[in-house]
Amino acid sequence: MEKFNCKIANEIDLVDYLKILGHEPSKIKNQDYWYLSPLRNENTPSFKVNQKLNLWYDHGLGKGGNVVDFGIEYFRCTVSEFLQLLNGNSIPSAISLSIKNDNREYSNLSLANEKKDSLPDKIIIVDVRTLQSKVLLSYLEKRNIPLEIAKQHCKEINFSLNARKQTAIGFQNNAGGYELRSENFKGSSSPKDITFIDNQAKSIAVFEGFFDYLSYEMMNQKSASPQTNFLILNSLSFFNKSMPLMEKHERVNLYLDRDAGGIKFTNEALQRDSTKYTDQSFLYDRKKDFNEWLNKVQKVNRSQNFRRSI
Repeated sequence: MEKFNCKIANEIDLVDYLKILGHEPSKIKNQDYWYLSPLRNENTPSFKVNQKLNLWYDHGLGKGGNVVDFGIEYFRCTVSEFLQLLNGNSIPSAISLSIKNDNREYSNLSLANEKKDSLPDKIIIVDVRTLQSKVLLSYLEKRNIPLEIAKQHCKEINFSLNARKQTAIGFQNNAGGYELRSENFKGSSSPKDITFIDNQAKSIAVFEGFFDYLSYEMMNQKSASPQTNFLILNSLSFFNKSMPLMEKHERVNLYLDRDAGGIKFTNEALQRDSTKYTDQSFLYDRKKDFNEWLNKVQKVNRSQNFRRSI
């Protein structure tokens, strides 16, 4: 797909985009989708998206607009930074962004009166069990995550999407939803939320995704590392909302992705309090994230071991 500019970005279906960010409508009335505001805390839904017009309005803020207007409010960034986020694959790649067209719009309107649980693109968890699929174990091996570590934190999930049954590695969040990953799938089941692992420590390590967290565990499995709590955001959109949790700790180690979004939020945290927040992404400089760096390290180690063997 061509790169996002403002015109293309504003054609993204807002309802689909909010779902990707982890926000489900509280009610649907005709073409109007009502949400608890993603831009602030509230108890009564006052954030409306008109799917036919593809526009939003937050009644509590008195603000509204198109997709780009929402992006700069949500991520607290400039237009160019928001487009960088879209072009940097900061949203789950396997859930394609729906670009609005006449057929799509007609289809959405025909479903507008149905309950949200009957929407056709909802992931339904069918079964949860211990990791055992050879395909998933092979995928873990490719990502250089040992099975014993994966089994401590992940499950094997059978789920249904668009009436098609699939299997993926599942990582549970605090609300009971799952991040789902396989060789050919990247998505999540509702509800979307963070994963907080409380070890009663005074420090906390923060990761965007669970494969980066598993990579950290892999690299530290044989070392006597100081005890720490862990926060896996499962979506960068939860960073600001997780600030109160991070602030409870004396030290916050940030292992965010080295892309536009991760760098932006890291820099904002450092500006907030450089004595509390520490950027640990220097460990995987020139790589996008912790897992990509781990894969490179393991590849180099295997190469060196092979040369020594001959």
